[in-house]
Amino acid sequence: MEQATTIGLDIAKHVFQVHGADAAGHVLFRKRITRVKLLGFLAAQAPCVVAMEACAGAHYWAREVGKLGHRVRLIAPAYVKPFIRRQKNDAADAEAICEAAQRPSMRFVPVKTEEQQANGIVFRARDLLVRQRTQCVNALRGHLMEYGHVFPKGITHVETLVAVVEDPQSSLPDSVRVILKLLVDTFTALEAQITALDAEINQRSKSDPTARRLMTIPGVGPITSTAITALVPAVEGFRAGRDFAAWLGLTPLQKSTGGKQKLGAVSKRGERTVRRLLIIGASAVVQQASRRGAPEGSWLAQMLARKPKMLVTVALANKMARIIWALLVKGGTYRTPTAAA
Repeated sequence: MEQATTIGLDIAKHVFQVHGADAAGHVLFRKRITRVKLLGFLAAQAPCVVAMEACAGAHYWAREVGKLGHRVRLIAPAYVKPFIRRQKNDAADAEAICEAAQRPSMRFVPVKTEEQQANGIVFRARDLLVRQRTQCVNALRGHLMEYGHVFPKGITHVETLVAVVEDPQSSLPDSVRVILKLLVDTFTALEAQITALDAEINQRSKSDPTARRLMTIPGVGPITSTAITALVPAVEGFRAGRDFAAWLGLTPLQKSTGGKQKLGAVSKRGERTVRRLLIIGASAVVQQASRRGAPEGSWLAQMLARKPKMLVTVALANKMARIIWALLVKGGTYRTPTAAA
């Protein structure tokens, strides 16, 4: 029996679909395999390319399949979709993955190690807790508004909300105060958990030399630098800093045709966590420059003089992404550029 050179693997919870093809793309086998039998089946195959979509569980299976001697290729689901001919099902997905992996121009996702995945969990956990904290504060504000207590938005006003709930002299009914105290206790617990995660992130940033170098960039702090080292794939895979910025979704969408360049809003593609952190850091730099003034003749001063602040913030985040790529590829630390005369 002819050996497959490329195997498309559609992963799932219990039943997996396997599609094998030779170098010319001819189909050699299509199989449905249960989870417990998958590795045994792949171990019996000659070393070849095993491709799968970069989705939940993909990095685990990539590491396990790689131990069998196969070359693993992870493909972003958006790059697989154009190869699905008509109906979408497991067999069609596996065939599309196999065909996409055989394309010479296809881009692949680097396989993450267990440590890289572990480093990324801290940011996912922190994001979840921050969202829950925001929900808790919004619930408190909304419930208090029902009883005539109106407060401005923002986490900085939480102490005032809590004071009203805990004040026995306030106009809140006791039956309401008991319930709102549960929300206050939940908020306090979330604050403690977020503080613990922030301490863990700070510790990781201090122990990582790459993170310390990235923190020399204005607007990049411990959280952003550690997130970049944990969540961003090998930057050597990007040809230039602008490719890295485009991967993060910090470049305009192109809808150009007939030689006419049409640019829209930022694409918001790529790693959402890193993009959001870069925009938050850029926003802090822009606000500081607005209050204290940017160095005369600097890029930031020129942009603020003729563009809206939000546009300058996104442009600065794009610039920061390109600087990050340069530091990760070429080494060294950030040096403040000399303002033009």
